[in-house]
Formats: sequence, C-alpha cells, structure tokens
Amino acid sequence: MTTAPEVDRELAAQILPFDAFDPEYHRDPYPFFQRIREESGPVFRTPGGMVCALSHEAASVVMTDPRLGYGDAPVVADQFVPNPDGPPGRPLIFMDPPDHTRIRALVSKAFTPRTVEGLRERTRQFAADLMVKAREEAVDGRIDLMAAFNRQLPALVLDALIDVPTKYHELFLGLANISGRGLDPGFILTEAEKKQRDEARDGFVQAGLEMATERRASPGKDLISQLAAVQGEDGEQLTELELGMTLMNLLAAGFNASAALLGNASLALLRHPEQYRWLRENPDRIVGATEELLRYDSPLQIVPRTALAEVEVGGIVMQPGDHVAAILAAANRDPEYYTDPERLDLSRPVSRNLGFGHGIHFCVAAPIAKMTAHAAFAELVKHDIELAVDEPKRFPGIVLRTLGELPVVLK
Repeated sequence: MTTAPEVDRELAAQILPFDAFDPEYHRDPYPFFQRIREESGPVFRTPGGMVCALSHEAASVVMTDPRLGYGDAPVVADQFVPNPDGPPGRPLIFMDPPDHTRIRALVSKAFTPRTVEGLRERTRQFAADLMVKAREEAVDGRIDLMAAFNRQLPALVLDALIDVPTKYHELFLGLANISGRGLDPGFILTEAEKKQRDEARDGFVQAGLEMATERRASPGKDLISQLAAVQGEDGEQLTELELGMTLMNLLAAGFNASAALLGNASLALLRHPEQYRWLRENPDRIVGATEELLRYDSPLQIVPRTALAEVEVGGIVMQPGDHVAAILAAANRDPEYYTDPERLDLSRPVSRNLGFGHGIHFCVAAPIAKMTAHAAFAELVKHDIELAVDEPKRFPGIVLRTLGELPVVLK
C-alpha cells in the first residue's frame, strides 16, 4: 500500500519563491532574498499565484492597506482554533477589524509605558543574575546561551508581568517552540507537525484560562488579572474564548518570539566582534543598537495577507481572495531604503524597521520585548564570550526565525 507524501513539495515550490526545505536557506536566507530581488524584482507573483513583496515600501503597504487582511481563506483558517460551542477561535494576530480593533483596544490597556518602566530595573537584575548562574553552571566555560540566558530572560520578564506559577514554566518553554513552528503555512507542515501545533495551542489556552479563573477569584496587579477584568468604553469584556486566545498569543510570544530576537541578535554580535566591542564602549547607544539588530536578523520573517477587495501592490493588481506575503526579512535589507543594508552597523541612524511588523498588527508587546533586549545586550557585552560552533542549530520555521541552541565559551 502506498501513501501520499506528507508535504506537497511541488505545491510549496509553486507558491513560495524559495525552497522552504533547503537547510542552506534556514542557515542564511538573506543571500536568497538578494538573488530573488535581482531576478524577479521587488514585487512579483509566483507561479502558484502568491504575490511577494520584498521592498520596504511594498511590505509596508501590505501591512497597512485596509483592503488587505486575513478573511477566511483556507490558508488562514488553518491557523484557527476549533471551538465546539461556536465559531472557531482566531488568534489576535489573525483577526480583521472590527474584532481586531475591539480586542486590541482592550489588550492595549494592559501595556502602558508605566508598566514597561516598572519592569526595567527588575529586568536588568534578572539578566545579571542569569549570567552569574550561567558562569557557575558552565562546564569548562561552555554553556548553551539559548537555554541559559536567551530563553530564561523573557520567561522571567513574562513571569513578572503575568505572574506565571512555577508549575507552568517548563510546560510553556516546551510548547513555545512548537507553536512558533505552527505559524508556518499548513502546506509545508506534516500532519504530525500540525497535530503538535494544535496541541501546543490548546495547552496555552487551557493554562491561560486556568490562571484567569484563579485571578478572577483572587485578583492581583498582574496582566492576567487586568485582562480578565478589563472593560472597554461600552463596558464590553473579553469573552472566555477571546481571553484564552489572547493569553495564548501573549504566552507563546513571550516565551518564544522574544527568545528568538535575543538569539538572533546575540549570534550577530558574536559574529561581529568589532560591533560587540563598540556596544561595550557605547552603552548609551543600546536603544539604537537594538533597532539595528532587529533589522539585521529579525525573528518575524514573513507576514501573510489576503486581498479583501481589489488592491494594487507594487504595480500588481490583486483580486479578492488573492494572497500576498510581505517578506520582512528582505524589506529590512532593502537597498532602496537602507544604505549598505547587508552590513551590521550598530551606529546606524535609527530608521523604521519592520522587525515587529507595521500597521494595526504591530506587535502589542513590542515595548516589553525591546526593553528586555536592552537589558540583555547591556549585560552580554560586559562578558567575554566566544562562539563554540560555526553554525548553531536552528528550528526550520520560515515565519519565525529562531535558534535551537547557541553554544558559547565564557572566557
């Protein structure tokens, strides 16, 4: 008995402008984007009908034009969470207005500048304590920086923000990588990977609702208590499913996306020792340096959208139902927008990068993630660190670019 292949590679090759299964692509996708831009231009349509936006200008349009959203196309519906009591649950990042507008407004009430500033000093101390612990536990000075620092720091910050009970920590760290891989389009995932993705999301939702129930009974000053009680101007609150989906987004992003940012950036710093030294000598430039590191190798690489009405992107007219991919990794190295974009330059004048998206779906937790990164890089450059391997292992996702490990030597 023969079985059909789990993944239709020919279909993927028709839709995507690169080979999603090529290890060289996952190691370093940027030369691929350079060649694609040179051969096909900044905006083009693949044989499978996908419009690809590689320029900074076109990618920005994709993320801000209201005629481009998510809709209910199968490629998007694949990301929904089943709901036995009604319509499937949409993660906030896959919602369109007016639902997105309403829920985003409620969630934003919990992410104030005061909240960020209130965590800044604690985050610095978390970073310092983690490096002390890493040195104590290192064997011959060797550690996995991802496991010892880059994943632990965002988890500690999220714990301070949300007050995550200790019993959930290992669970969330395990679920985060699976759910991150699940952001990839379903046509490049095996059935086993989809099953793992769905189970990871269910795990986040269930744990989030358990914590929300506890906070309703005994509210505190943490984010979950605020979200469980938050009300809009008309008195509306998040439904139980909306609350569960929102907490899933926050937990998955907090335990994974921030760690991906720290991993990519710390690897870039270690591969550019002159930039590492510059940051050590210029600690007051940490904010601009973080923006450059985010531009240079951002964790969020691709953002999909669906045409909800006729719309033009980079000279290509799209009809309702057509799909477009804003390739942020390419847009962040657009030579028409950045000078010498392939070079990491921490002293580069700060300009708008697309590392956290743009428009109404700009990452709601970006201020917390950036504050965490500021503390992380300020602490890392105090130490003499060398890479222990030439090519650290990466997870194979094409939407979220993240390291699996980062072996280093603490000198």
